Amino acid sequence: MPQATATVADPADESSPDRPADVRGAVPGSDFAPLLRAVRDQGLLERRTDRYVLGITVNLVALGAVITGFVLLGDSWWSLLLTLPLAVLWTRTAFIAHDAGHAQISGDSGTSRVIGLVHANLLLGMNEAWWNDKHVRHHANPNHIDKDPDVGVGALVWTQKQAAQREGFARWLTRNQARLFFPMLLLEGIALKIYGFQFLRRQPLRERVVSGLLLTAHLALCATLLLSTLSPGKAIVFALVLHALFGLHLGMAFAPNHKGMEMPDPDGERWGHLQRQVLTSRNVRGAVLTDWFLGGLNYQIEHHLFPSMPRPNLRLAQPLVKAHCSGIGMPYAETGLIESYRQALSHMHEVGEPLR
Repeated sequence: MPQATATVADPADESSPDRPADVRGAVPGSDFAPLLRAVRDQGLLERRTDRYVLGITVNLVALGAVITGFVLLGDSWWSLLLTLPLAVLWTRTAFIAHDAGHAQISGDSGTSRVIGLVHANLLLGMNEAWWNDKHVRHHANPNHIDKDPDVGVGALVWTQKQAAQREGFARWLTRNQARLFFPMLLLEGIALKIYGFQFLRRQPLRERVVSGLLLTAHLALCATLLLSTLSPGKAIVFALVLHALFGLHLGMAFAPNHKGMEMPDPDGERWGHLQRQVLTSRNVRGAVLTDWFLGGLNYQIEHHLFPSMPRPNLRLAQPLVKAHCSGIGMPYAETGLIESYRQALSHMHEVGEPLR
């Protein structure tokens, strides 16, 4: 998704011009080709529009119910109790925007973009063009230190080479980044809004106008709702708590996926699609509750292999992928939710070790 009008390239989509060259057309004889055929034969790449229509409808109705309850409570501190369900529903909204960007909901790029704009820009105040630009680069080269923005130098760092270059406050932050990771997620909800507005200047004029108007509309609607219901002090506290819980929940859904997994050597041999996506990703075991809490991203390996596969089909594809990896002797990482966090935090702790 280089721009808001594009979607994340999928090796199973032969029409996509953005697909990596080494997987375009499911390269005959590659390790990935037989797995792709098996997945296609079972119809797992076919879209589940009915499931998404139901999910989107339920999410919007639930959002409306929480907002109605907020208005009925009036100027009361009890309204803070609604920040938790609202943060959970905002995270469901982010999952829908994510799936729209991957063309999981519709094969029509215009429809996918409208869904993304409504759910990301209008409902969350998060610029879907910024997210798409960042996310397509991540999917193309996950955990690649030179190409994946998710492991670039930022508030956190992911290699000891990056850590060695830190100075001042950033150096202290890196020394303690493992223990500060979850507290820092409390700021992510606000950061997403800031990144979105900053990205506007990189968008073409027409897209910039649409994205900017929707982002501004989100802020205006939220401010109007809060200030017409709560006193200014309560409104500020409500907004801060809501964004903190939203950032924490969203970060907890994305954190287990790649942190602490293999990181390709930038100067080493180029990996094929199967190796690049499987070795850098970690699945999280669980049942329906885990699928719901993590938005289906607990099937990270399957999602990375088949980005446009509808979320409800990821669980169904897992046995095929596990069997295929076992058959060719490729490691398939899968662990429990708590263990996935432990592994991610352990990696961050090790990165900062030389600075302590």
